[in-house]
Amino acid sequence: MTDARMPIVSRIFIAIALFLSFATAARAFDTQAREAWVYDVSTRTVMMEKNADQPMPPASMSKLMTIYMLFEALKEGRVNMDTRLPVSTKARQMAGSTMFLNEKDRPTVEELIQGIIVLSGNDACVVVAEGLSGSEEAFAAQMTERAKGLGLTNSQFKNASGWPAPGHSMTAHDLGVLALRLIEDYPELYKNFAVKEFRYDNRAPANRFNRNPLLKQNIGADGLKTGHTIEAGYGLVGSAVQDGRRVIFVISGLPSDKARAEEAERIVNWAFRQFSMKTLVPKGQTVASAPVWLGVKSSVPLTTADGVRVLIPAAAESGITAEAVYDSPIPAPIKAGDKLGDLVLNVPGTGESSIPLIAAEDVSEAGFVGRMKSAAIRLGTKAWTAVGS
Repeated sequence: MTDARMPIVSRIFIAIALFLSFATAARAFDTQAREAWVYDVSTRTVMMEKNADQPMPPASMSKLMTIYMLFEALKEGRVNMDTRLPVSTKARQMAGSTMFLNEKDRPTVEELIQGIIVLSGNDACVVVAEGLSGSEEAFAAQMTERAKGLGLTNSQFKNASGWPAPGHSMTAHDLGVLALRLIEDYPELYKNFAVKEFRYDNRAPANRFNRNPLLKQNIGADGLKTGHTIEAGYGLVGSAVQDGRRVIFVISGLPSDKARAEEAERIVNWAFRQFSMKTLVPKGQTVASAPVWLGVKSSVPLTTADGVRVLIPAAAESGITAEAVYDSPIPAPIKAGDKLGDLVLNVPGTGESSIPLIAAEDVSEAGFVGRMKSAAIRLGTKAWTAVGS
């Protein structure tokens, strides 16, 4: 039998009475950083960006990719925390921040993780690169390829440490995505980023403190990595958690370590003070009811997988709008959990976002008699419309 269904896109506005009283939008944050990206993890909201997709020299912030590759090797069993790796002459000769390794040393993977994160050791990065891939050049090529798989679309690596090199570049956006992957893919190993102090073999007592200025501030900061070269300026990939909310941010191009510390703290305070989290749709609540075509039921309730929480700028200028969008009618059979449409939200100050709408229950296909009835009703409606138009 020919399917007489003529699907149309239904757009149903959902009343959001709870959020209609905010008066003014949150004040925009005017960052001093040359590049910046601020992200709320819970709602997947980009809170602020500035030149975020402009390739830049990432300096030591690109060590996060080296750490990700090492964490991945640990997960896959290619190394373990007690694995000892040799130190080459190339590694020993690295300038800048180091662990002060020499060719006689055999640091463990655990020590190298701390050496890279806490001490920003360029020598440690070379040891890891050579230990995992045979050479730093091969490792850098693998970093670039792996970065693409992680969604880092504008990253090119020429070395493991972030030492200045033509073509070695990332974007603030890519650094933020990488930070998110480290946090979510390796939650236990991520704890290493909060370590404030490390000394390898009691060497260099003055070079034992984590350079992340936020770790001293008692504002929920737990990572991730600073960076500095003359060309890049001073930068930081940071993250903090307050009241269950996590914010990730990237800043670069600042003129001094003091400016970096002040700007990082300003961003964290702004992100947590100028925005609040609200529950728009509790988990399990029906958002809309969609007509069903040729099913044992005439409609199916639509809901979301985990409810909907939104980030609201303090004193938002006007209300949130929410719209259920789906093709109507929806053909049976339908299984609970099937994606049937989207809940499109527009939040003042943060823009539009979409949350999948799923079927809250099964709707099986009608039998022959039911299908004939539905088809007859549908065809009759079409005929009446044609005559009456």
